[in-house]
Amino acid sequence: MPQVQRSSATGSSAPCSERVYHAIAETFRALGDPTRTQIVHILAGGERSVNSLAESLAVSASAVSHQMRVLRQMGLVRFRREGQWTFYSLDDPHIERLFREAHRHVTEFLPGS
Repeated sequence: MPQVQRSSATGSSAPCSERVYHAIAETFRALGDPTRTQIVHILAGGERSVNSLAESLAVSASAVSHQMRVLRQMGLVRFRREGQWTFYSLDDPHIERLFREAHRHVTEFLPGS
C-alpha cells in the first residue's frame, strides 16, 4: 500500500505547547455532543435566535441556552442581543471549516452516510 504524505496542520513539524494541545482537546470535547454539533451545523447557515434554534432542534429554549453557554465559553459562537432576543452566530470561519472537514471525514469513513 502506498504511503500517504500528510502535511502538518500548523505548517510545521514542531510540537505545540501543552496549553495549545489542551485547548484543542477542549474544542473537540465541546463539539463532542451531538446537539452542539447540530447547532454548529445550523449556525454555519447564518445567525439564528435561541427560539429558532430550539424549534429546529425540537428542544426548549432553555436547553439551547445551556448548550450555547458551552459553545460560547470555548469561543466557538458569539452572540448579540436585540431587545429581549438573543442571536447567535459562529465566532469565525474556522469553526465552519472544522465542522465541514469533520463531516467530510465521517461521510467518507462511514458506509451509507
